[in-house]
Amino acid sequence: MLKTALYTSLFMSACLTFPAQAQFAKAEDAIKYRQSALFVMGQHFTRLAAMAQGKIPFDAKAAADNAALVETMSKLPWAGFGEGTDQGGNTKAKPEIWTDNTKFKDAAEKMQAEAVKLSAAAKTGKLEDLKSAVGTTGGTCKNCHDNFRNK
Repeated sequence: MLKTALYTSLFMSACLTFPAQAQFAKAEDAIKYRQSALFVMGQHFTRLAAMAQGKIPFDAKAAADNAALVETMSKLPWAGFGEGTDQGGNTKAKPEIWTDNTKFKDAAEKMQAEAVKLSAAAKTGKLEDLKSAVGTTGGTCKNCHDNFRNK
């Protein structure tokens, strides 16, 4: 029993250490994955921005739910930017993602940190907190789009 648990633990640890891109059979799969994750995140962020801008009524529960999804989704797309995913598919990714990967990773981490703050702000139930967090989080999205995405 102990041997089985040990082997299972070692196997699971080994699986977690493989590069994230190994989960994709083809580069196109990784591109679709990252685009899908970013699309879903964008859809939920757009709802928050609409509330913050007064385009739709503020709903504290909907804001908290959408912000929680933005936070979760902010962690997902980066596995889809592996080696060999710079071409193929319908990608708008700029070469700088791979040539200046440190800057790209820094931008991704900043956005993820702001997504956590966005979720916390939305949980307060206060529109003013949401407005501020939407602005800051949106700025990190814009920074990445400006520097790493073709129009």
